[in-house]
Amino acid sequence: MDKVRRALKWILFAPFRLFWWLISLPFRFIGWLFRPVLERFRRNPVYRFLNDVPEDRPAMEAVLEAFQSPEEILGQLDDVRKHLLRSLLALIITVGASFWFTQDLITFLAVPVGGLQNLQAIEVTESIGVFMKVALIAGIALATPYIAFELWLFFAPGIMPRSKQLGLFSIPLALVFFMGGMAFAYYVMLPTALPFLLDFLGITTRLRPASYFEFITSLMFWIGVAFEFPLVIFGISAMGFIQPKTLLKQWRLAVVLISVLAAVITPTVDPVNMALVMAPMTGLYFLSILFSWLAQITSRGPAKPKTGESTPTSA
Repeated sequence: MDKVRRALKWILFAPFRLFWWLISLPFRFIGWLFRPVLERFRRNPVYRFLNDVPEDRPAMEAVLEAFQSPEEILGQLDDVRKHLLRSLLALIITVGASFWFTQDLITFLAVPVGGLQNLQAIEVTESIGVFMKVALIAGIALATPYIAFELWLFFAPGIMPRSKQLGLFSIPLALVFFMGGMAFAYYVMLPTALPFLLDFLGITTRLRPASYFEFITSLMFWIGVAFEFPLVIFGISAMGFIQPKTLLKQWRLAVVLISVLAAVITPTVDPVNMALVMAPMTGLYFLSILFSWLAQITSRGPAKPKTGESTPTSA
């Protein structure tokens, strides 16, 4: 009876199998052509590093073994030294390179107040101090992705392949979110906040370069950091410390906390500018729920057998 049922099932599904075989034929042919390339790629050290599974052992056992063999600790310290030296070298290079475009960057940052001619320095070294500070901030911003990559290289050998790949993917994505936050602060917040601050009570404000550039760089930096919130939630969710259902249930509390944080970040006390900060941060919170759900899906491993069930053994 089972044989008859299997035969009828095969006959019924034969046209669908033939249709799928015809559709997938070009893709299988392409895969056959590029199979040597794929096999060579799998033998690549980078591929093996990204898919290498670390040894699973308790943390206390690893600590005890490290104390019993101090050469392992010395090797880790040597790795830390190498990563720090490469990061410092990258920072020196980016800060040196930023001197070439710092003047243009300062001119760009002064656009919201009508240009550099509307700033007045009252100290002899104020202008050069602003130039050096902006160059340093620009160099740090340029070196941050590489420093994050060095940090990932240090921790990557001890984490699972999925977390390793997600961590590497999040580095450029974090840069995109950070730049998006800075662009929002520059193009949306400043054009509405500065007129309110400069014309408050009808008092004429004479801007100093030091105070103005400290204000604008701090505002853009913290808004950029706030835009990193979805990625932080993604990482925490991937490690299993938080669930998307929890974030969704606590959205009212999150809105209250966001309003408090917006009041701290907002450079003015009017509700319009505070709402300009609250709106994107609230949207980022709900976006973080989606990121948490994606992290839960991507980090979910194969189902474990229930207690009492025996695993199949090969003959």
